[in-house]
Amino acid sequence: MNYPDLQISWLRTFVAVVDTGSLSAAAPLVHRSQSAVSMHIKKLEDIIGTAILSRGPRHLEVTSKGIELLAYSRRMLELQSEAYDALFGTQLTGLIRIGVPDDYAMYLAPILRHFTSRYMGVEIELTCEQSTSLIPRIKSNELDIALVSRDKPEHGERLFHEPLVWVGASKYEVWRRSPLPIAVYEAGSMAQIETLSALNKANKAYRIVYKSSGLAGQLTAVESGLAVAALTRCSVPTELQVLQNLPAEYDLPKLTAMDVAVFRSKRSQKSAAVDVMYEQIVQALKVDI
Repeated sequence: MNYPDLQISWLRTFVAVVDTGSLSAAAPLVHRSQSAVSMHIKKLEDIIGTAILSRGPRHLEVTSKGIELLAYSRRMLELQSEAYDALFGTQLTGLIRIGVPDDYAMYLAPILRHFTSRYMGVEIELTCEQSTSLIPRIKSNELDIALVSRDKPEHGERLFHEPLVWVGASKYEVWRRSPLPIAVYEAGSMAQIETLSALNKANKAYRIVYKSSGLAGQLTAVESGLAVAALTRCSVPTELQVLQNLPAEYDLPKLTAMDVAVFRSKRSQKSAAVDVMYEQIVQALKVDI
């Protein structure tokens, strides 16, 4: 029986959509417009005869038939990459040392999946730390590239603004307490500086009840009803409440968004592999501000 071709470009688009969770986020990774990405998905669904993606509460979800196709798609893309290696010998090699805070890892994950499937000769080392730790490590060439909250204009190329929001557990209503119990990141972190500055400017009484260098600790403190916290919007799980439109007497001060940037070390300027990674991060994440 003759079957229609499953074109490799359609499969690459499908994998990118699954990895990023949306058509719009996948578009820059495959160098297509959003409408072209949508058309690729439709062509695959027409051939298969059923939906491969469905609309979820926060992002697109893969159907049972889509999961089956996804496994074959990844294998075919890997095989294509191996063929390019063998035939053209132009694949990248080397090591890229990447840094990212916990809450921004979700932005980097689909880019890394796309990169590693295309450039299998490149090794990736990933370090998850706060931006205040990553920036000095980029400057000292311990890391090659990092996604960070930028504290100075010279610290990387700005990509987008990430809002900071107040978060609490709805069943505890900790925000009603005075002084306000808060969880904060370690001293010197940009999130902590912004949190305390906003509270002080608003003359809001507060008490620091929890300190942690990682996102997991912040979430634990909030989920347990111990405190409220100021977190990046991208890191807020669905079970927690973004504290907005509270009664006037409990209103919390507005927070300044984080300036997210990609920062590259001087030593990595000679690395072709880092060149490609840097370009893919900028292409996928940069928003005109």
